[in-house]
Amino acid sequence: MERCGWAGTDPENVRYHDGEWGRPVTDDNRLFEKLCLEGFQSGLSWLTILKKRPQFRKQFKNFDPVKVAKMTEADVERLLQDAGIIRHRGKIESTINNASRALALQKEFGSLAAYIWRFEPTPEPAPTIGGSLPAQTAASVALSKDLRKRGFSFVGPTTVYAFMQAMGLVNDHYAHCDCRKVCEAERKKLKRPSRTEAAT
Repeated sequence: MERCGWAGTDPENVRYHDGEWGRPVTDDNRLFEKLCLEGFQSGLSWLTILKKRPQFRKQFKNFDPVKVAKMTEADVERLLQDAGIIRHRGKIESTINNASRALALQKEFGSLAAYIWRFEPTPEPAPTIGGSLPAQTAASVALSKDLRKRGFSFVGPTTVYAFMQAMGLVNDHYAHCDCRKVCEAERKKLKRPSRTEAAT
């Protein structure tokens, strides 16, 4: 099987590349999880976060924004003692804050997905071997700016672009990678979430 070079040889990373990265996601909890984990990943390798993801999910209640938003300072102190996650106070507090901001988006747009997918850019040609992927794009800058305006933190344009790549808003698998066609087929079949009336 042909893969993007970054997939490497670590079995967990290979599974992530083959089965998750670039597949379009419209589930609110998964979108929220990935946005938070990309924030935690800042300054670290994604593989480090991937290996800790099960514990992150346990500690952050499967990234259900309703539950995370209710976490308290006592929860923050408890999480700072857990070596199974990244013990960074700012990023832990940011996750709790961002949960409240995500709930506000759900209320305004009907779902987090309906808000996020508004920023899907026009598809670009497939990257080729020898070429490098961008660290950020106009779309990620726009989404980052809007998220920060709405009170989110740890959502810089580079972090947000990594999120967009992973959640399938863009297909950045290399042209030679077998997963590119799979992701493209899923993107073509995807029913883009549209803005709905906010729940009352």
